[in-house]
Amino acid sequence: MPAPSEPAVTLHTVCGLEELAGHGTRGISHVLSLLDPGTPEPAAFSAYGPHRRTTLHFHDCLGPGTGPGGPLVPPEPEHVAEILAFGRDLDGAAHLLVHCHYGLSRSTAALLMLLAQAEPGVGAEALVARLHALREPAWPNARMIGFADGMLGRDGTLSAAVRGLHALQLQVRPHLADVLRGLGRGAEVEAALAEPATSPPG
Repeated sequence: MPAPSEPAVTLHTVCGLEELAGHGTRGISHVLSLLDPGTPEPAAFSAYGPHRRTTLHFHDCLGPGTGPGGPLVPPEPEHVAEILAFGRDLDGAAHLLVHCHYGLSRSTAALLMLLAQAEPGVGAEALVARLHALREPAWPNARMIGFADGMLGRDGTLSAAVRGLHALQLQVRPHLADVLRGLGRGAEVEAALAEPATSPPG
């Protein structure tokens, strides 16, 4: 287990592309952008104040395949390593914004691993509960979390807690099962259906 460290960030925000414009006056100091390959930098950032931004490009998927635009670029260990490196450089950050296209999967997975890295003494279930309270419809990408679990020495606890959150989301939004299966993410659905659901936040 990594040595304990103090949380470096005062505020956290997770959102999708369409929400970015609404955060321009909120004092964002650091941004992690997770975008599909070929997606340009969002124009909304031109209205932000001074901030540090890191952008990574990969698809929200669980492995290689083909999507509407061609071959999929799945999240790989090097992407997760870059996210964790970004997190280690957050000292003095006042307000971190993490976004992907919809603010549901890649971005929530990234924020969860950043929280886990910054607070190694906090249990995975507590971190997932915090993430869920921050972004209620969160569905963290299980592939990303699996890589982070190993890199952070969490012994599978992050993945287990995320499966519990997925199970809860399927209880709240049962239609997601068919949607996700249609997107090639049936493995997440089946794993969640075999896992006891976590309790709702609050």
